[in-house]
Amino acid sequence: MKTKYAIVFICIVALVIIEKESNILSRVSDKLIQRQIPQQTPQTPLDYSNTTQNGSLTIFNGGQKHILLMATTRTGSSFVGEFFNQHGENMFYLFEPLWHVERMLTTASEANNGTVLAGIYRDVLQGLFLCDLSPLEKFISPPPQDHITPALFRRESSLSLCEESVCSPVVKDVFERYHCKTRRCGPLNLTLASESCLSKQHHAIKTVRVRQLDTLQPLVEDPRLDVRVIQLVRDPRAILASRMVAFSSKYQTWKTWAQDGQVPEDDEEVKRLKGNCDQIRMSAEVGLSQPRWLRRRYMLVRYEDIARYPMQKAEEMYRFTGIPFSSQAREWILRNTQTTREASGIYSTQKNSSEQAEKWRFSIPFTLAQVVQRVCGPTMKMFGYRFVDDEKTLINKSISLLEDKLFN
Repeated sequence: MKTKYAIVFICIVALVIIEKESNILSRVSDKLIQRQIPQQTPQTPLDYSNTTQNGSLTIFNGGQKHILLMATTRTGSSFVGEFFNQHGENMFYLFEPLWHVERMLTTASEANNGTVLAGIYRDVLQGLFLCDLSPLEKFISPPPQDHITPALFRRESSLSLCEESVCSPVVKDVFERYHCKTRRCGPLNLTLASESCLSKQHHAIKTVRVRQLDTLQPLVEDPRLDVRVIQLVRDPRAILASRMVAFSSKYQTWKTWAQDGQVPEDDEEVKRLKGNCDQIRMSAEVGLSQPRWLRRRYMLVRYEDIARYPMQKAEEMYRFTGIPFSSQAREWILRNTQTTREASGIYSTQKNSSEQAEKWRFSIPFTLAQVVQRVCGPTMKMFGYRFVDDEKTLINKSISLLEDKLFN
């Protein structure tokens, strides 16, 4: 009898926890929606499925593919994203749309719950893949007026958002920070962007804000979509070295440790590094285990392999997605993988790719490389990154730190 009451009690507690989490998500969504609800709806109807006479769902995607390039910062994801951005007129590509979500939710304490945040990310991605940009509008600050915004993050990084059909007239005295470079356009009309998206056969999104692959299961299982996930990884030592340059002010602590030669491994910064490595590894473990919902929908790629063999790896990624590898994409890769040192800035997508893969070895202090090896060891082993025992080995380019490894 006691056992029966214990089981009932556990069930009640579980239901309370689930209801509480649901309420948190609802409250966060309500607050965000109150910030700005567009009064108009896109002129193009966003109905992506047909229903038969008996009410059953008929899939309607016309051979469309939906690609999610999932990475972390400083893994070369902007460069790899261009492989799809440069595909041509059949591709609708978005660069880091979740930037707006993350930026707004950092001020919403309730959303610090990782599960809630992951759910919001997933729901926004779902809308974007279906060409419904209204979920994203709720997070853009200042809020769009009549679906028009001058504030979309890195608009110019998407060819789709700068093509003629989306290029609205220039508005005097309205400043758009991320304005199109290919032609003079006014603020982005999100209704026109939705219409452009609907006219494209394939859709691709690049993001560094999805932490755990398993949170995407409902998105991948959506019958209206044909989602393929490409997880891009890089040597954690290289990531740290790159972040110390790109985000210099945020990595002052690491620079101090490099000078002192001592790193307190119980420090929050070190714990954060370990947490990032663990999340990347756990996502890869889920993907490579090929659960039913991800079968033939997941691909793991190392940045170092792309840097060494860009054309070959691009072909493999296109083959995985089921999209023809266009001549435009091929030409872009040829032009942008053999560039001069002057053209290879921190945020540039133009790289001498083979050189770029090894550059970090000369900028990271050996002390910090050791710390990464200690806290990210399991992740490095899984992806085939070799450890170094001394500084001499670290800076010796004739010694490869990359094992030949296939990920199936």
